[in-house]
Amino acid sequence: MSEFSDPAELPHRAESRRAEARPADPGLAGPDLAEPAIVSRLRTAGCVFAEDEARLLLSTARDRTELATMVERRIEGLPLEHVLGWAEFCGLRIAVDAGVFVPRRRTEFLVREAAALGRTGAVVVDLCCGSGAIGAAVASLLGTVELYAADIDPAAVRCARRNLADIGGQVFAGDLFEPLPTDLAGRVEILLANVPYVPTEQVGLLPPEARDHEPLVALDGGADGLDVMRRVTATAARWLAPGGTLLVETSERQAQQALAVFAAGGLVPRLAVSPELYATVVLGTRPPDAG
Repeated sequence: MSEFSDPAELPHRAESRRAEARPADPGLAGPDLAEPAIVSRLRTAGCVFAEDEARLLLSTARDRTELATMVERRIEGLPLEHVLGWAEFCGLRIAVDAGVFVPRRRTEFLVREAAALGRTGAVVVDLCCGSGAIGAAVASLLGTVELYAADIDPAAVRCARRNLADIGGQVFAGDLFEPLPTDLAGRVEILLANVPYVPTEQVGLLPPEARDHEPLVALDGGADGLDVMRRVTATAARWLAPGGTLLVETSERQAQQALAVFAAGGLVPRLAVSPELYATVVLGTRPPDAG
């Protein structure tokens, strides 16, 4: 789980919301809840893409009472995805409950990198899964996979179970590998771990939508931002199949340290970067003789 501070994020959120919006119910209209009035209130509250957000609120609300509540919650500063109850990610509509980490656009790069390594029927594990968005997206690209996910946050686990139920994903509550079935050891072909990587002293600098409404455990990566990554890489080779790969998102400034962390865990590391999405992913492959 990651930072929420890059310039690629807001334009994407506007574009995806335009694509997801359906025509508003004319019965919702009224002077106080008409689109121009909502746009004005959202813009006054500081919403950069007020027009797009207004259309999504109008298209999602089922009645005037719900619409009024949603507008107020957004004005109060709740993330739009929490107000709507969903986020668009890799072309999927992912349920996102209040208090659950919102999947970021940059993380779609990690999904593409993972899918390029996978196959139909692959054993895939999604650690620090949050809403389950990454596992769901990888599964949608590969077709049928054997998918397992885990998170330490009970709200995230409940949300992920809803998102992964239709594709047969199993979601476990617990710390990293601890709750996973032991018979997965040595079988995992794709290990996704969207660990928190914001240094503790920088968490307070995140936008209010993140620091005030998302779980700290999904943001705070410790003193240098790499604490949870170190814990994952320390035992990843035992869970990976020979030739299996761990993928972790990090920041550009942490990339070289992250490569060293992967190597210390017995993995063969490499870096993948997307300038377009401001995304940096570290990949580490288990050598055939590791374990």
